[in-house]
Amino acid sequence: MKMWIKRFLALAILAVLLGAGGLAWYASQPLRIEPLPKTINVLPGMHLKSLSVMLEREGVIGNARVFWLLGRVLGKAGTLKVGVYILDKPLTPLELYARIQRGDVSQAIVQFIEGWNWREVRAALAGQPMLKNDSAGMSDAELLRAIGAGESHPEGLLFPDTYFYAPHSSDIQVLRRAYRLQHDKLMAAWEARAPDLPYRAPYEALIMASIVEKETGAAFERPQIAGVFLNRLRLGMRLQTDPTVIYGLGERFDGNLRKTDLQTDTPYNTYTRAGLPPTPIAMPSEAAIRAALNPARTDALYFVARGDGTHVFSSTLAAHNRAVNRYQK
Repeated sequence: MKMWIKRFLALAILAVLLGAGGLAWYASQPLRIEPLPKTINVLPGMHLKSLSVMLEREGVIGNARVFWLLGRVLGKAGTLKVGVYILDKPLTPLELYARIQRGDVSQAIVQFIEGWNWREVRAALAGQPMLKNDSAGMSDAELLRAIGAGESHPEGLLFPDTYFYAPHSSDIQVLRRAYRLQHDKLMAAWEARAPDLPYRAPYEALIMASIVEKETGAAFERPQIAGVFLNRLRLGMRLQTDPTVIYGLGERFDGNLRKTDLQTDTPYNTYTRAGLPPTPIAMPSEAAIRAALNPARTDALYFVARGDGTHVFSSTLAAHNRAVNRYQK
């Protein structure tokens, strides 16, 4: 029995040594990258496994599993730098990992997420080591002038997307592109809007789109959510939407919305004030903008969360109260 254990251990050690030797040999062999130059995008949120799969799909490496294993052994899982890499000469897997770890990019990436507010955008820009944060010392009014915006408040004016930029360029350039793209998306949707909407200008539709964006994570519900709020506007009802109250609280919001918060008046409290809030409350997606300008035809005036990310819609207060009792109490 002891002899069997010794043989097993010897074989296991041999297998480990052979595997380590094979991995070391692989790490030092030039990759057959064809054709050169090759452009690869390491995107935000990409991890070691998805990177390996992408590189195999793009013809940079031959075996995603071996490249992934090498990265795990070398401890590269948490060191990937997002950006655009142009491979213009043969590299070994070890050299390729070194480039991605250093962030030796031809273009870097910053991502603005749907539903983010202006504070989150500025934090994302400040966290970009290869982007000059020229906007840091500017007031909102100065920044808006710098990007060519005619509005008086920056909230909601940027399009949520992934933006590529040359290393050491100015964040003003990124903001200008994001502003122009959001403006173009809004105006295109405005031209294709449904008739008889109670908006006086595209900016009011942008405000509504930001509320729709924050009210539901279920994309298919956006037109119906917009339909409910537009029904309320037409009837002179208050919107009574929690995300606007939370936005009005700003940094005072601690994650727990209280009854006193709903009763405390701010310009954004749609429980205490009628109509739309004065500005958007977040960056709305293109889908939310389309929903605000082409809402569902519905007689619903109320909705309540089911708890699974979707909502129950009701056309009467009695039906709404029953839904609240079922799903919220």
